[in-house]
Amino acid sequence: MKPSVVWFRDDLRVADNPALRAAVDDGAAVALYVLDEESPGIRPHGGASRWWLHHSLAALREDLAALGIPLLLRRGDAASVVRKTTTTLGAGALYWNRRYGAAERTVDAGIKAWAGEAGLHVSSFQASLLHEPWEVTTKTGGQYKVFTPFWRAVSAQEFREPLAVPEQGHGFTGKLPAYDELDSWELLPSKPDWSGGLAESWTPGSAAGHRVLAKFVADGLSNYSEGRNRPDTEGSSRLSPYLRWGELSPFEVWHALGSRQSESSSIFASELGWREFCWHQYFHNPNLATANLRPEFDRFPWAWPGSNGSNGRHPGHESAPEELRAWQKGNTGFPMVDVGQRQLWSSGWMHNRVRMVAASFLVKNLGIHWQLGEQWFWDTLVDADPASNPANWQWVAGSGADASPFFRIFNPEAQRVKFDPQGKYIAHWIPEFGTPAYPEEIVDLKTTRAEALEAYKGMKEVH
Repeated sequence: MKPSVVWFRDDLRVADNPALRAAVDDGAAVALYVLDEESPGIRPHGGASRWWLHHSLAALREDLAALGIPLLLRRGDAASVVRKTTTTLGAGALYWNRRYGAAERTVDAGIKAWAGEAGLHVSSFQASLLHEPWEVTTKTGGQYKVFTPFWRAVSAQEFREPLAVPEQGHGFTGKLPAYDELDSWELLPSKPDWSGGLAESWTPGSAAGHRVLAKFVADGLSNYSEGRNRPDTEGSSRLSPYLRWGELSPFEVWHALGSRQSESSSIFASELGWREFCWHQYFHNPNLATANLRPEFDRFPWAWPGSNGSNGRHPGHESAPEELRAWQKGNTGFPMVDVGQRQLWSSGWMHNRVRMVAASFLVKNLGIHWQLGEQWFWDTLVDADPASNPANWQWVAGSGADASPFFRIFNPEAQRVKFDPQGKYIAHWIPEFGTPAYPEEIVDLKTTRAEALEAYKGMKEVH
């Protein structure tokens, strides 16, 4: 019996995995994961993501081993590795779950064409999104640029039930080609190892993801409409990294919600919808992380520390480099900004309410380009997602689809009083708050708000 290769990517789970199911149904499944940092346009993982990926692959290997399926790890450009591995195995079929970035789709299309010419059966499946981006269009056939009608169209669909874990005993038992040891990839930080806080905060892997989902549905969902805005409580679902790495599928999460009649269930379902909307944007705008969706923002005079001013990027004021470093390290003197950045640096995650506050402060009060914030989050978040991360930054900056109006500038002090009224969240991450050791405010909120609005007015007046 010829082996069937299932190529894992951002779907590191054995349950509700249609590509794995197809390979198992063939009778001799082999799993392959390729660390591709070479194919053109593929964005390398940030530091926190690499930590998560290491532990997630270790968990996936154990889950597959329980089914009798070997996991081959290889590093290199995906097209070459997949061709070589399937040829060496003498595989008869190749399966994967679809990706939606332009560079990834180019790689996949090339491999699919080669496999067809080589006589392999090849199939791909929908597994990481509730909708296929090309199937959901406006009445004129274009992309949605406003969330509400987009989600109305997507949520009206019937979503398939999650697939069960395949039965044991259908893995390939023949000779395997050479493969890499996970440790040889050096995904984990060393010299120094800064990941202690990540390990204290998270357990990567599909089994852990299902435990987090079950706990949230049982204990957190009923109060989600209120709790999601309170960083001083356990009101968040904390599902984002498990969805990002495909350790949970959106179909599993959707059906775990049960009836969406309550306000909290409806709001959480719409959060899944926002994730879908971000991927809808990314599918139609591959340069989401590097180009303003609203081109008029190319004229906005954001500071870009270290830039030569080319490509519409502005060098900015003299203090921008120091202010950027203060923002990154959580030393701005504004506790609702600093607490999020310290939580991020320690745990690889930041409460969503605080993400908006910190992002607004960078792009509007400090006047620094949103791309520098997006790049920082990409490197430090365990849930750094190629669609959601840039789409959310553009939302805050005002340059994106269905963006927050530019004049909506989050006041970090007002946000602190409203959403951390007893100061428990800040006290946990900033023990020196309220003492002389805590830094002074680096800017004046009123002045910088006025400057941001004046810059926006000037941008709108330029033709």
